[in-house]
Amino acid sequence: MKLPDPIKKVVAELSELPSIGPRQAIRLAFYLVLKGKDRIRTLAREIGDLEKIKTCERCFFIHQNTGSLCDTCESPSRRKDLIMIVEKETDLISLENTGKFGGRYFIVGIIPKTGLLEDWQKLRIQNLKSFIQKELGGQAEEIIFAFNPSTAGDFNASLITKELRSLAKKISRLGRGLPTGGEIEFADDETLGASLERRS
Repeated sequence: MKLPDPIKKVVAELSELPSIGPRQAIRLAFYLVLKGKDRIRTLAREIGDLEKIKTCERCFFIHQNTGSLCDTCESPSRRKDLIMIVEKETDLISLENTGKFGGRYFIVGIIPKTGLLEDWQKLRIQNLKSFIQKELGGQAEEIIFAFNPSTAGDFNASLITKELRSLAKKISRLGRGLPTGGEIEFADDETLGASLERRS
């Protein structure tokens, strides 16, 4: 059966999203069509508003502030010398929701399975190094690696530790309250809070 071109195009775009395959994309496209023109217009407008989102020049999280920094990096109550490195934005959100971390974050991006940082990730690491050297006199109090507790997470943390070892008094990992092979994004607040407190 031949599908109309607008459906095909939407399905192709939706299929590119994480965790959505072609079948789920078709279901979503038909769901939107059946919801009617008003719902489609509303969704299109809301997706268009995503263009207004900016990326923080210090930690690389998203924000809508007039300046170049996100709320966390702008906050005078957050410790500058306590830095948690995460792979992705959803990890940052999950960790922040525990209410147990009062420092700053840094998003390095999802590291490829090859274990080699992409060029844009190397630039981010350089950005962090510059921040520590300029704003913290060359040394952070502590850098915490909040990577998924897996072989890849351990390897990636050790890879970046080599780059940052001389720039922190202490480098730690989240405690193993997280199960090996688990993902930070899906852990509950209590487990993440315990991991933060038991970091090593």
